[in-house]
Amino acid sequence: MSVHSASPARNASRAVWLKHLHQWHWVSSAMCLLCMFLFSITGITLNHAAQIEAKPTIVRMQAQLPAALAAPLRAYAARHDGAREPLPAPVEQWLADSFKIQPGGRNAEWAVDEVYLPLPKAGGDAWVRIALDDGATEFENTDRGWISWLNDVHKGRNTGPAWNWFIDIFAVACLVFCVTGLLILKFHAANRPFTWPMVGLGVLIPVVIALLFIH
Repeated sequence: MSVHSASPARNASRAVWLKHLHQWHWVSSAMCLLCMFLFSITGITLNHAAQIEAKPTIVRMQAQLPAALAAPLRAYAARHDGAREPLPAPVEQWLADSFKIQPGGRNAEWAVDEVYLPLPKAGGDAWVRIALDDGATEFENTDRGWISWLNDVHKGRNTGPAWNWFIDIFAVACLVFCVTGLLILKFHAANRPFTWPMVGLGVLIPVVIALLFIH
């Protein structure tokens, strides 16, 4: 192949690669747009969590476990002292009806005198305690506000497996966005002399700050 025919071939190959890179770049950016915006905002709120005052709202409720459920629950607790196991289905249903909560098969902490069911959630906390001697049941729900909710969503704290999977997929999409952007910069670097100095600066600044100011 002659030099004259090789150059158009290289240009055609370059154009094909650029086309694919641009497609992957804009698709990944479209997928990441809203979440990147939210994660950026919550990154600021997390960084200034001590300066953002949270005013939690606490709701407490009480109810009496029916005797038909309390007796078998006491017997079960006597056999499972110290265990971490879900509540029986009838008790979970009674809690759902009484307090409008969804235990969802979460593990409770069993003792001979009480059962404690933690119900952690994004942006707050909740728990149920059942006294086994008389069936007295307490429910407490703490809501720390929407900023705390967004912060917990950012960290994947108490958000469930579906959101944790989404964060992983979102992270992969961000990697695709970054890598395709870097490759597009490589293709255009010859005509943009400041490309690599700016890329180097973007790497150098966080490295220097981390080495000098993080202790």
